[in-house]
Amino acid sequence: MHSGIIYGIDIAKGSSRAQAIPKYAVAILKEGQVQRHSMVSRSRILKMVKEDKPDFIAVDNIFELAPDKDELIRFLDKLPDPTRLIQVTGGLHQQPLLKLAQEHGISMNQFSPGDEAEACARLAAMSVGCEVSLFEDVTRIKVSRARSLGRGGWSQNRYRRKVHGAVKEKSRLIEQILRKFSKDTGVTFTSKSIEGFGGYVRTEFIVNSNREKIPVHPSINADVQVSIRSVERDKIKYIPLTPSKRKYTIVGIDPGTTVGIAILSLDGDLLFSSSFRGMSHDQVVKLISDHGKPAIVATDVYPTPAAVEKVRRSFKAVLGTPGTELRAEEKIAMARPFGYSNDHERDSLAAAINTYRNYKNIFSRVEKKAPRFADLDLIKYHVINGDPIEEAIEKVTAVRVPVRSEAAPVTGVSIDVDEQVKRLQELLRQKNDIIHELKEYVQELKETNSEKGRRIAEMEGRINKLKQAESRELRKQKEIQIRDTEISRLKIELSRSKQALQDSRQHIGKLKQIRKKEIKGEGLPVKVVSAFTKEAIQQTMDMYGIKKGDVVLLEDSSGGAAGTAAMLVETGIRAVIVKDDISHAASEAFFQGNVPLLKDIDVQRFDDFATVDPKVLEQALSSWQEDAKKKRRDQEHQHLTSLLEEYRSERRRGLA
Repeated sequence: MHSGIIYGIDIAKGSSRAQAIPKYAVAILKEGQVQRHSMVSRSRILKMVKEDKPDFIAVDNIFELAPDKDELIRFLDKLPDPTRLIQVTGGLHQQPLLKLAQEHGISMNQFSPGDEAEACARLAAMSVGCEVSLFEDVTRIKVSRARSLGRGGWSQNRYRRKVHGAVKEKSRLIEQILRKFSKDTGVTFTSKSIEGFGGYVRTEFIVNSNREKIPVHPSINADVQVSIRSVERDKIKYIPLTPSKRKYTIVGIDPGTTVGIAILSLDGDLLFSSSFRGMSHDQVVKLISDHGKPAIVATDVYPTPAAVEKVRRSFKAVLGTPGTELRAEEKIAMARPFGYSNDHERDSLAAAINTYRNYKNIFSRVEKKAPRFADLDLIKYHVINGDPIEEAIEKVTAVRVPVRSEAAPVTGVSIDVDEQVKRLQELLRQKNDIIHELKEYVQELKETNSEKGRRIAEMEGRINKLKQAESRELRKQKEIQIRDTEISRLKIELSRSKQALQDSRQHIGKLKQIRKKEIKGEGLPVKVVSAFTKEAIQQTMDMYGIKKGDVVLLEDSSGGAAGTAAMLVETGIRAVIVKDDISHAASEAFFQGNVPLLKDIDVQRFDDFATVDPKVLEQALSSWQEDAKKKRRDQEHQHLTSLLEEYRSERRRGLA
């Protein structure tokens, strides 16, 4: 049971082939719990997937996500690297989702997209279905210019040389990384560069490995860009999630101090190719077993070396031999399409490929005669071990295959012993000549290697000196950048301080003017409140303070109520000046708090400050006091009248 995050998706509305944007039901399976989402667009699903990075996206039909293969590739390109697309109903031959759910104990309503999405997620968690693979395990890395060179001017050639030089430098750096990666993992790669003025126009690397395993990443700067893409398959491949049984293989071996091993499937696909120094027989057997069960163990020389025969006996496999020793040109031609790093890998590849070609026609006849869904590899294995094709099919499928009435001529082969001895002596002479030539070639390689070693040491010394100089220059540039940044920050801070100082001076000047008027008796300070709200009152209190005996001017008296008025009354102010009407509740609160509410008073403004003529203020206060006395007498009279009426009413009810 898979324990990671799994997305189950089923189409809920529309179709991937329709013009209208389809909607999906999504079931997210995490730690045994399912979270459902309904009517989700595909763009929203991609955002969710990028956040959660699920292990699987499970569907019952991949073409619900995209109308065709090209659109499906674009969809997979947008998924995070660890996320795989799973079709739970199988590969080319699908099974109904309802039947699969019932077989695995999952209850679902086939008419509910949410139930189907959850069923897909739970089936994927049980490793039911196939992974959808649209890319080969081959990656294309392209290094090219990041911009067009254009028509240019006087400096065009210098600029072209700079860009092409940068492409060449980046190409060599990536090649060094890939060489180390190849040495560590055995993965092969090829490269092709197009030269330009002063360097390379572009370089393309073909790496025989999955994109996620390669230690090179996409990048772009002013001059060079690196793009990485997996090579698309010709057709969609479905890989079962459940571990498949061990496949039968064809193994090519080049024995010696350094052992070359190449393993092909019975379909001719390369499963493994590498070479190892000082590898024991048991280690060779284990490595081969890890990649399947050998049906044929092959060599590229004749007679068969004892080490190859020992490996063959370990697996009870059939021996594959060319009959005569393969020529070097033949080996190179056979191994080149697969790629190799040394002669040992080349020879082992040639042995396996040559053996596969010898059986290719027989395998084609097996594929034509075998019934649909039969285990072709097992049938081929029986044929390799000597069974006729019809008997091999009958063994595997329990279905009798009619034998065609063909006259198969039987020929006997007689071997002349003397001719065989002469042929072997000629082969021995040829081998001795080849050994002598190889020894001379090895000596030349040693001398060349020694010279290259001296040149490498010299170049490494020059590189170290250049690196030290570049490092000093980089540290210098970094220090200058840090200082420039600090200078810019201090300039901004100084400008702000100057502005604050100027504002403070203007503020002090205004206060001095108001103070002069106050001393001369020409004006009385008034605290200005911008709006009749608690926030504005509190702001004026914080900035200038409102204390007992102050006169307050309300620039906008609308909106305030009794609570807002009470906030001013509590400070013990002397009076409130308003420009327009004020609410009845606020007016009554000021009256009850004995705070005069004055209107139509001439006030002189100085930005955030104001003054009022003391004489005018006193007259207004006197007028308000008289009106207030009259209003209180009227209120007392109304109160007494009300009490009297209430008393009379009670008397009448008592007499009655």
